[in-house]
Amino acid sequence: MTGLELARQYYEAFGRPMLEKEFALIKERIAVGLVGHGSECFGYDDEISKDHDYEPGFCMWITEEDEHIFGFRLFRAYRKLPKAYMGVEMQKQSILGSRFKGVHTIGEFYCFYTGREGAPETLEQWLAIPDFYLAEATNGAVFSDPLGRFSRIREEVLSGRPRDVRLKKLASSLFYMAQAGQYNYGRCIRHGERGAAALALSEFVKNTAAAVFLINDIYEPYYKWVFRAMGKLPQLSDFAGRLTELLAAPYDAEKNRGIIEELCARLIAALKSQDLSKEAGDYLEPHAYAVNDQIADGELRNRPVML
Repeated sequence: MTGLELARQYYEAFGRPMLEKEFALIKERIAVGLVGHGSECFGYDDEISKDHDYEPGFCMWITEEDEHIFGFRLFRAYRKLPKAYMGVEMQKQSILGSRFKGVHTIGEFYCFYTGREGAPETLEQWLAIPDFYLAEATNGAVFSDPLGRFSRIREEVLSGRPRDVRLKKLASSLFYMAQAGQYNYGRCIRHGERGAAALALSEFVKNTAAAVFLINDIYEPYYKWVFRAMGKLPQLSDFAGRLTELLAAPYDAEKNRGIIEELCARLIAALKSQDLSKEAGDYLEPHAYAVNDQIADGELRNRPVML
């Protein structure tokens, strides 16, 4: 059973009855679910993941105003719930993971990820937040949210990223792909700089992954889940396997150059299918500038293409 399934079943068995019995008059103001940090929130947990933070539990989110009225009472009620469920016991505080379950204010939750008590509002705010934070703020599942405030912000974060910010990040990733993969990787190999070649290849892989998520307009998760998430994307999902091939043999220059050019050509095709570039040629740098030129905000467009 995944951690998300365990959380939902534990809530249905103990959490919902607790709210209906002890908070009947205010339960409509409490959002419940499992969202945030950890593989269980993405549905990526497995047997290995159970060495930390695999336990029965769920999150409850309330407003700042309600926290002052009944927050402590809700916290106490949650702490009294059974410490074991379906053979799984609640764990002690783990140094390997963070504890996000329990009672939190809505503002506290979103402030951790966006730096404010809700969704970003300006281009600067959106641009400054790493995509993996936005992925964590919108993963998992909301089991119940009668008030709707938590889910409204969740939807704003999930679908509200401005097109200009997406284009800037995409242009930057394309530029670094060209620089690291199409240009510097081969040169480093010819110079005999194996360490530099491996770093160049790593930069190519990292930025290619970022570009694939941006093409799909889906937030890229934390690096250790990138390949698993990439394999489930609507477009270019097979890039996960091709990028893994590159990392598995960083010094197989002849094979890797072929894979690099193949992936760049396919990304160019994807750009053209979305009318993001009309440039000719198979070198990515002109396409990066073509994407950047489509940014509507003049100040953002005129910044260096490299973030």
